[in-house]
Amino acid sequence: MNYKSTILVAPLNWGLGHATRCIPIIHALQDEGHTVIIGSDGEALHLLRKEFTDLQHIELPSYKIQYAKNGATFKKKMVMRSPIIIKAIRKEHRILDRLITNYRITGVISDNRLGLYTKRVPTVFMTHQLDVLSGKTTWITTQIHRHFIKKFDECWVPDVAATQLNLSGQLGHPKKLGIPVRYIGPISRFKKEVLPIKYTILVLLSGPEPQRGLLEDILKKELKRYNGSVLFVRGVITDKEEKPIVSGNLTIINYLTSSDLQNAINSSEFVISRSGYTTILDLAVLEKKAFFIPTPGQTEQEYLAQRLHKRGIVPYVSQDKFSVKKLAKIAVYSGFSAVSNGTPLRNFFGLFEGK
Repeated sequence: MNYKSTILVAPLNWGLGHATRCIPIIHALQDEGHTVIIGSDGEALHLLRKEFTDLQHIELPSYKIQYAKNGATFKKKMVMRSPIIIKAIRKEHRILDRLITNYRITGVISDNRLGLYTKRVPTVFMTHQLDVLSGKTTWITTQIHRHFIKKFDECWVPDVAATQLNLSGQLGHPKKLGIPVRYIGPISRFKKEVLPIKYTILVLLSGPEPQRGLLEDILKKELKRYNGSVLFVRGVITDKEEKPIVSGNLTIINYLTSSDLQNAINSSEFVISRSGYTTILDLAVLEKKAFFIPTPGQTEQEYLAQRLHKRGIVPYVSQDKFSVKKLAKIAVYSGFSAVSNGTPLRNFFGLFEGK
């Protein structure tokens, strides 16, 4: 018997990446006839409300994640805010029991929300971080993360299982797992299309403040001197109608919906962005060239940028050393080529369908 379920899909509000990579999951669930309820907070919830206006949305406790202005103090600030994060995890765990009853939820897909585990219904934890790189504290942060992952029925990694062709490297392919893991392939809300080139550069910003704004200021100043057209997507979600502002060679807009952003990326020669993992998934699916500027102090983004740089795929530079001249490096890097595991997302829904 094939059961149709009511699935709570709940991404962490840390930048927009966790929310955007849930979009293809939500579409695939709907295509299979499942009912989807979305749970999150802040800009992640705001984005998904814009993408899925006809679905039920639930506001979950905020982890209140903030970046330090100085990247060197990022880890210290996260440690200081850990009591707030732990409190939110415990609160969302308590709330989940009530949500299951009130909304007749029959399954949960949590993208890095650590408290959404239960024995009442099947639960999935989605992450690309089975190893959590944090410098000297990598062992302890990894153990804490896995402690929570083990409370779920399955762990989905948005990557391929292959050791050489994968995108997440050590993060998603540790030597020892000890937890049930399924590699669901590189997922993206986008599809590759061959379109006429409209922009030389697409700037794609996201992430918590103040680092998002700091990079915006640097890029605007530098790219005014660039000899080419630039579409500058600020990554700021608003309720106002989005109208671009043209300033010299820059066309600036706060936010683009998935369809508009897909068109923009496909019609741009290359992308400047953070080296967040969801961005890497998107660029791999679209087979784009790129230039990365990791968020200062975020070890994961620094690792991913360095790995792709060493493999000759994408160049990168630290935020404080960026200049428009650095973009010349793009020409000697290959850019992304498509990676696929060939397995449709629907093949991973058996946990929710009584199979």
